[in-house]
Amino acid sequence: MKLTVQTFLTLDGVMQAPGGPEEDPSGTFVHGGWQAPFPDPAVGEFVTELNSHASAFLLGRRTFDIFRGYWPDQTDPANPIATAINGLPKHVVSNSLREADVTWRGEHPDTARLVTGDIVAAVQALKEEPGDELQIWGSGKLLETLLQHELVDLFRLMTFPLVLGSGRRLLNQGVPPVTLRAVDISVTDLGIVLGTYAPAGPVRHGQM
Repeated sequence: MKLTVQTFLTLDGVMQAPGGPEEDPSGTFVHGGWQAPFPDPAVGEFVTELNSHASAFLLGRRTFDIFRGYWPDQTDPANPIATAINGLPKHVVSNSLREADVTWRGEHPDTARLVTGDIVAAVQALKEEPGDELQIWGSGKLLETLLQHELVDLFRLMTFPLVLGSGRRLLNQGVPPVTLRAVDISVTDLGIVLGTYAPAGPVRHGQM
């Protein structure tokens, strides 16, 4: 499986709590719900399409808690996003949870699985399993580890036209330098940039 990152971002790279004030207020973050003023149907279509490629999900503990507090209650069979998230395997990375803690409410209680120990080796093993994509949503701390070990195969970034100045960011100091190739770029009517990028080798240098 390809390891793909899907995330909502601000122009200054913040990915924390786009969905609501209570989603993730850690670090005294006060801007939760910043995505809500941009109800753009094109974003929904983009998410639905990319979700159709998911074979499994890889989630950090905080994102897993957010997901299982919401998605099991979304039971409309016509909702392809809910169907995928509820029905597909969810690999949860945590060194504090026990196997018994990693359960999913609703019709698919056995789809959540705990990942502990050597996270890099575990993710590499998951990537070798058959399927299309192992998708990551949120999970900022987990992403730092995966980015440092260059395990991500594709980035799908939905960048919103606002700046917050604080909050957890997708890319932080210590990430290995890499050139990205734009696979597909579009801009919605509300100014949201829907970008798909693939790693394209080391950063090259020159003089202008």
